[in-house]
Amino acid sequence: MQAKNAVASSTKTSLAKPQVPGQVKHYLQFADLTREEYDYLLSRAAYLKAKFKSYETWHPLHDRTLAMIFEKHSTRTRLSFEAGIHQLGGHAVYLNTRDTQLGRGEPVEDAAQVISRMTDIIMIRTFGQDIIERFAANSRVPVINGLTNEYHPCQVLADIFTFVETRGSIQGKTVAWVGDANNMAYTWLQAAEKLDFQLRFSAPAGYQLDMSRISSNALKHLTVCADPKEACKGADLVTTDVWTSMGYEEENTSRMTAFKDWIVSQELMSLAKPNAVFMHCLPAHRGEEVTAEVIDGPQSVVWEEAENRLHVQKALMEYLLCGRLD
Repeated sequence: MQAKNAVASSTKTSLAKPQVPGQVKHYLQFADLTREEYDYLLSRAAYLKAKFKSYETWHPLHDRTLAMIFEKHSTRTRLSFEAGIHQLGGHAVYLNTRDTQLGRGEPVEDAAQVISRMTDIIMIRTFGQDIIERFAANSRVPVINGLTNEYHPCQVLADIFTFVETRGSIQGKTVAWVGDANNMAYTWLQAAEKLDFQLRFSAPAGYQLDMSRISSNALKHLTVCADPKEACKGADLVTTDVWTSMGYEEENTSRMTAFKDWIVSQELMSLAKPNAVFMHCLPAHRGEEVTAEVIDGPQSVVWEEAENRLHVQKALMEYLLCGRLD
């Protein structure tokens, strides 16, 4: 293993800027940032990833603290945020709502006031989007959505970075979503509107998108396909998720029946472009939403996609606390 450079390029002075209450930038859904901000974040993520691969120390968040609040279990979200803040020179504090006063009924607004006075940035992984919005409205520091029932912006940001890294710009491309109208699907649609690509959505009857949640401009970037084959035909990227998301376990049996024809198989992938990639936010159930042949095959970039959560979230935390550094 290559040793780290003995001459560290870090600074012992944090580059993070003081937060001004009322002027704090949060990241609660993909729509929160502009196209220009995403161009910067994608470029910055590549820069930070190159530093990581070269064992170059970079500590712009020296002595800063990230509070990680979990109401839903996680592997990738916790690891990527905890490792990410450490690599930027800061520290992470893990809080499970079961072990805090939030689990005993303390108002979200009160918790936000206290936690944001003791830390510099906060990531929350919870159920309803309203919870994270109430928290952010009472926070003195940036709040990041680590996942809610409605949106999963950090994951889609990592997915788009992975596509750009492997295939170039996503603008004008076609993404096929095969599966449930869950938080990932709605976030992909926000991304399509923001970054100017097309999303083809395919799910069985009863699991369709709620059109009342979709703006008229977003509809210009959406095609709903009754047949998953139509969604995948000529696509640049095919992506899916588990059929039963957290919080919907009681529906598992009915979902297994409803989605049986929506498995991403090699047949479906063969309809996409020859250089199309397959993505899955993980954890995956081989033989359910995707076959082993696809997820472990040459078109799959799921492991790069998982790793890239680390790098895009470092870019995001750095940006929310330091602003643009280029």
